[in-house]
Amino acid sequence: MKPSSKHRLTKPFVATPQAASAALIEPDNLRKNWRFIYPFFGLHMLMFGLSGFLLAYGPSRPDLPFVYLHGGIAILVYLVFYLVIFGLDEVKWMLINAALGILGIYSQIGWLLARFGRNIDSYPWQVHITPFLYYVLYTFLLRQFLLDVTRSRDNPVRRAWVNNGYVLLSLLIYGALLLRGV
Repeated sequence: MKPSSKHRLTKPFVATPQAASAALIEPDNLRKNWRFIYPFFGLHMLMFGLSGFLLAYGPSRPDLPFVYLHGGIAILVYLVFYLVIFGLDEVKWMLINAALGILGIYSQIGWLLARFGRNIDSYPWQVHITPFLYYVLYTFLLRQFLLDVTRSRDNPVRRAWVNNGYVLLSLLIYGALLLRGV
């Protein structure tokens, strides 16, 4: 008995990681499910980011290698998902988020620490690496959400407006927080 045609593979399987992921996951189809992707990753990353934040800045801090291991594994997994879902060109935008993140880490993480009576300058720079990387990943997810919710991903004019507005608004928020001295 022959299997029905809908159960047959339409493309031959090639045993490479790229071919396997392409055969199993179509990025365009994943991005169409943005109503699932953004809440899921937003909440998931919020939990891991919060745990990384508490490990780095909590009262009983573990050794720095543990903080790096805990955060590093999760960050690596998020990067793999981002590459599969959003593609390399979009992940390159994380470099822009990283540049904005330099301001962000001192304004927003500084602001968060001030809420707990702490000062960002009280910690060595190495402690900030894991929270910084979570910050970059989270702001990347925010930009992807804005591109999809405004339907700007495939519209170059709208996309330029969203990208420019995102950068401008980020700079205004970070600048205002830094000027307030938090």
